[in-house]
Amino acid sequence: MAFGSKKDVFFDKILLIAKNLDEAVKYLVDIDVKKISDLKEVASVMKSYESKGDTYIHELIVDLNKTFITPIEREDLLQLAMKMDDVLDGLEQCVAYFEMFSFKGYDEYIEKFIKYIHSSTNEILKAMQLLSNKKLLDMRTHSIELKDIESKCDDLLRVSIKHLFATQKDPIKIIQHKEIYEMLEKVTDSCQDVANTIETIIMRNA
Repeated sequence: MAFGSKKDVFFDKILLIAKNLDEAVKYLVDIDVKKISDLKEVASVMKSYESKGDTYIHELIVDLNKTFITPIEREDLLQLAMKMDDVLDGLEQCVAYFEMFSFKGYDEYIEKFIKYIHSSTNEILKAMQLLSNKKLLDMRTHSIELKDIESKCDDLLRVSIKHLFATQKDPIKIIQHKEIYEMLEKVTDSCQDVANTIETIIMRNA
């Protein structure tokens, strides 16, 4: 494994990206929207997390372009960062839809999705902490957990849509909630993409 003198630059940046992602989801878990006008602030806060993530990725790319030897393949470092960014982009877009649809609060299914997503980002953060300490094989436990969470969210999507059509009579609300459920499930797909990238890194370097 080609761990050189620059390893802290890359792994620390990857860890910052993971921490920013996990903090963004924790914010969504903890937020208590009292009125519809609060949604604008929530969307703004999520946009700031997304912008911060973009800045970290830009800095990572600059560092990659300046360095000949990287601790793992530069393509793997970039892929890992971009897949984490996909998770945050999906969340930021979903929150923008909350505001657009004037969702005052979470229903039970949105709440479950967001808690599952937070569990996923926490697994990602733990995996990136292991990466920064070069404990690559130990990362596999977290990639397996990420895939298990994604499978649970597949089931949750089916249950949520079935319940929606069984209980909701307003066609507009059906469209809106279905859109949100599907967007949140897609975020868990992005978390699984991170898991797949972790597996690739383990295979190539451990």
